[in-house]
Amino acid sequence: MVELSRTSARPAAARPARSFALRVPLALCVLASGLVHLYLWDDGMKVVAVVGPAFLVNAVGGIVLAVLVLVWRHWLPLLGAIGFGLATLGAFIVSTTPAGFFGVRETWDGWPQLVSAGTEVGAIVLGAVALAVEHGRRRRGV
Repeated sequence: MVELSRTSARPAAARPARSFALRVPLALCVLASGLVHLYLWDDGMKVVAVVGPAFLVNAVGGIVLAVLVLVWRHWLPLLGAIGFGLATLGAFIVSTTPAGFFGVRETWDGWPQLVSAGTEVGAIVLGAVALAVEHGRRRRGV
């Protein structure tokens, strides 16, 4: 007998597949952002006080979060990915202001900046949608 969802005629097993389909691109977003930060850290940011170590933390954090999003079926990695995206994108946006971010002033040009900004927006959006899909499933008692 096939178990059907209480809210649709789709099999209940389709929801975990939909959730995983959101987690894969989410993991790719945080991984890509982490790898770009690692590249930038190695390309010269490692000598910049405060921001240099933060780039290395972002690199490691992005890689770890990507793995956790895929292997740990819990809401915490999703929340972590959203926070990662918000924090890194927020710091980048602040760095583009005239005041900069801890002495670093950045612009919106160059592939690392555009890839990072895009993947961080992706992490925020995909993380929020995945959290809503998974949390909504639990709230309905399925």
